[in-house]
Amino acid sequence: MTHDASPERLIHAIAMRGDRSAFTALFVRFAPRVKAYLMQRGLDGARAEELAQEVLLIVWRKAAQFDPSRASAAAWMFTIARNLRIDAARRTQVVVRAPDPADEPPEVPAADAILAAEDRAVRVSAAVAALPAEQAEVVRLAFFDDRPHADIERMLGIPLGTVKSRLRLAVSRLRGLLEGDL
Repeated sequence: MTHDASPERLIHAIAMRGDRSAFTALFVRFAPRVKAYLMQRGLDGARAEELAQEVLLIVWRKAAQFDPSRASAAAWMFTIARNLRIDAARRTQVVVRAPDPADEPPEVPAADAILAAEDRAVRVSAAVAALPAEQAEVVRLAFFDDRPHADIERMLGIPLGTVKSRLRLAVSRLRGLLEGDL
């Protein structure tokens, strides 16, 4: 096969006969162009040359898949080059991890906020202590121990409706006792 044959004919010869001279002609014609294309897209010379060789090896292996009705030989090869460049870029990308709020030290509250919270806690404890014993017990289980109402029902051996009504009464009384504090 002559070196002046069309790229499409060269690829056809590679596909049909594994024609090495056709491959050599294609390589000589397109390897420098593919390398230049890859360098224009940001690859250094050595990496561009490596990928250009890989492009032409793919052409050798997949020559039978080339369809001249869909694209020219040059377009097909440059598409292969483009895809290899994108794949290479994906492989070398550094994964940047989003900062995790749990990695940061907790924010230290201001001294006045700590004192106000302690003062509020003392007032809430006093208000809960002022509740009738059965209401205080349900409040402690529901809010301080974070127990679901069904657990409180089982633990105290009282109906679920009673648990809920004791909580409603206790919360209403606590609002009255703590009005202006919260």
